[in-house]
Amino acid sequence: MKDNHSLQLGNQLCFPLYVISKEVIGLYRPFLDELDITYPQYLVMMVLWEKDGMTVNQVGEKLFLDSGTLTPLLKRLEIKGFIIRKRKKEDERVVEVFLADKGRNLQQKACEIPSKMQKKLNLTTEDLLELKETVEKILNKIQK
Repeated sequence: MKDNHSLQLGNQLCFPLYVISKEVIGLYRPFLDELDITYPQYLVMMVLWEKDGMTVNQVGEKLFLDSGTLTPLLKRLEIKGFIIRKRKKEDERVVEVFLADKGRNLQQKACEIPSKMQKKLNLTTEDLLELKETVEKILNKIQK
């Protein structure tokens, strides 16, 4: 029989990453509930606040989401009045996503979320930067 020690849950990298992801997203929930958006919708909005007028494919690439996952998110954001989806005139197969006024106004309220999260996690700016750097290092290795 092989070494079962390597299969113990406490010895896995994937498990604490899974749990921390789930828990941190849960900590966002009360702040996002105030904005009437979910965490995945928040990610979409952040992409558009950074660069408005992206195509659905560009948004998907930024968020590592396929169009089957992204399209329902965009539909719900459009129903709520935060975004507008338009087919490109030059190529109607391409859909562009734009912020509506309500979506632009939402950005002001959302600006408070990062500092609220830092306070809730009780981490220093240096701790957060170090953690982010380590996670990005792992992500970059996976993507190569």
